Amino acid sequence: METTLVYEIIGYVASVLIAVSLMMSAIVRLRIINLIGAATFCIYGILIGAVPVAAMNGFIVLINIYYLAKMLGDREYFRMLRVSPDGEYLRAFLDFYREDIQRFQPDFDFQPGDRDICAFILRDMVPGGLIIGTPDGKGVLEIRLDFVIPQFRDFKISRFLFDEEREFLQGQDIRKLVAHAGAKTHRTYLERVGFRKSAAQDDRYEMDI
Repeated sequence: METTLVYEIIGYVASVLIAVSLMMSAIVRLRIINLIGAATFCIYGILIGAVPVAAMNGFIVLINIYYLAKMLGDREYFRMLRVSPDGEYLRAFLDFYREDIQRFQPDFDFQPGDRDICAFILRDMVPGGLIIGTPDGKGVLEIRLDFVIPQFRDFKISRFLFDEEREFLQGQDIRKLVAHAGAKTHRTYLERVGFRKSAAQDDRYEMDI
């Protein structure tokens, strides 16, 4: 393979990585992909002798490293905030993210009930996640919605909810969580955060708390 062609391929790969990063809503993932793309562009600039291209993208690499270190190193504040099932803000939140919710949980249709547990997960006081579930009175909470807004989809909210905040759920006399995967992406998410597939029902996932 000719050297010129190799250089062109490196340049194309770098361009694709930069373009892909700009389409991501998750900030950490955007920074990581953008960093890789900029580093590839930096290598491309060095190979073709384009010092300005190499220098500029090297600078972008440093910027990405700085912000990644800041985002991953800063201690964030998380809190559960229970809200009324018929609250006005809850309805406004669900309406605003309706299309995004349908992509992950297409069967979700919110009909509020008196026994429903509805709680926002605040991340630095921003409502980044929402969980809605119905207890069966026997220690099982059926999760009807487990949603995180796009810019916070780095699993920190999920880890807080299912690992650190178990006492909140246990305080509601909940000992098991049950969720139904309505889409492949939702199924992948449930498995990643620790749910196990039920042998009794194909789309049913469970987690003991």
